Amino acid sequence: MKQLFYFILLIAGISSIHSCKDMVDEEGNPLIDLNQSNGFNGPRALFREITDSDTIAEYRYNGLLLSSVITDKNSVANIMWSGDKISQINFNGHLDNDGDGDLDADSTVYTQLFTYGNLGRLTIISENRSTFRRAAPVPPSTTPGPYALNSKVKVLYDLTYSSTTGKLNVINMKAGPDVIGTTFAYKNYSKTTYTYLGDNVSKAERHYGTITAGVNDTPTEKYGYEFLNYDSQINPYTLLPFAYKVSTILATDYNDVASLMLSPNSPKRVSITDLTQPIPTPVIFSTDYRYDAQTYMVNGFGVNYIYKPL
Repeated sequence: MKQLFYFILLIAGISSIHSCKDMVDEEGNPLIDLNQSNGFNGPRALFREITDSDTIAEYRYNGLLLSSVITDKNSVANIMWSGDKISQINFNGHLDNDGDGDLDADSTVYTQLFTYGNLGRLTIISENRSTFRRAAPVPPSTTPGPYALNSKVKVLYDLTYSSTTGKLNVINMKAGPDVIGTTFAYKNYSKTTYTYLGDNVSKAERHYGTITAGVNDTPTEKYGYEFLNYDSQINPYTLLPFAYKVSTILATDYNDVASLMLSPNSPKRVSITDLTQPIPTPVIFSTDYRYDAQTYMVNGFGVNYIYKPL
């Protein structure tokens, strides 16, 4: 279970710290000091997620709108808006697609287009994704060759919502290889279902399988993610757009632990379970949180959250 191994590495390798990273934003404006308890008043934006060794993500804005997100190895997601809704996200960089805890050497480029329904809810994400691989070095050189196209896929995500609560209920995914000269067909699928406790996601369960002649086969992989012991304070991710959070969850095949981003509060316990095992056994992680004076969470699971005034 690659995603489980990755999360174990993440939790084990990150410790709670007091960071010495830059305390100003990209425009030189002072940020909230994580070691202060007074915080600040007024509108804010999430600016950085950092550990003692790295910046996980840096969020940049055009006025009040999220415009780009910078992640490891200079990877960047550029975000386009149509009015008050995200219309497109373009990503160029490196991802941990195999879930081993390290960014892949392969480079990934994808474009996601967002479609909204009559109620203004995000209903469809269509994606075109390409991966590029560097050629092996030609002796006597030890420098790898240039990147070349390795694969292309088309992906379609269909989002549905509860008719009673309006909350995200199911994400159906189907994907297929985009090969010149062949008839396109979806070959793989996944289905993610969400359960809530109040407004918070209490469980996400994702099944994976193949598609034969347009019909979903029996799932070959099943993973369950539970989010427990929620606090009553403010989750940093409430400051990010819903469409971007969904895009982050779907960035790789095994990133559903990021479903905690959808909740207004923060879980103190997270469990991950391989549901295909004869006796499914959850692996449980727990944390304590720190907050600022305005009850925004500033530290949890070894990650520090830095805010900036708007």
